[in-house]
Amino acid sequence: MAFSLPPLPFANDALEPHFDALTMEIHHDRHHNAYVTNLNAATAGTDMENKTIEELMAEISKAPMAVRNNGGGHYNHSLFWSILAPQGVGGNLSGPLKEDIIKTFGSVDEFKTAFKQAAATRFGSGWAWLCVKADGSLCVCSSPNQDNPLMDISECPGTPILGLDVWEHAYYLKFQNKRPDYIDAFWSVVNWNAVEERYAAAKK
Repeated sequence: MAFSLPPLPFANDALEPHFDALTMEIHHDRHHNAYVTNLNAATAGTDMENKTIEELMAEISKAPMAVRNNGGGHYNHSLFWSILAPQGVGGNLSGPLKEDIIKTFGSVDEFKTAFKQAAATRFGSGWAWLCVKADGSLCVCSSPNQDNPLMDISECPGTPILGLDVWEHAYYLKFQNKRPDYIDAFWSVVNWNAVEERYAAAKK
């Protein structure tokens, strides 16, 4: 198979009490796994199965909707797992990224407010992002469904370094319809070390 499900970098219950174990199990083992299975089916026998997921995103306007939806789901979730960590494990926001966030948004709190606004006001299902744009500047935006800023159809193009899934399957068992509470809980399990690595790579 061209694409495979990455393992969670922590146990299902490692993000408790902020993200619950059952949601993590269903989210990864069922939802993400379905995106990978469907992506492999949609690209089988085509030149798309030989591309990286990033290459697929960059040319998504040429791909069938099944590839856009499932390829986006695979990319987005793979990034999501990588920027999560048990509380106290992923370090703190610091260094050049923190400086850039303060320069761009005015303060860390103002950045979190902008991010929460993007996540909370995304109608229906989608994602909120912190991205590095082509000119090296930071921006916060959101995208519908399983779209992302790497896609050549994106209204907010850039390199995602932090993303939050605001599909109901990501939070409904624990938070029900209280999406803002889920967004607040997210900050307790961000792996800032991983986000900083993505930031540094995107700035090169």
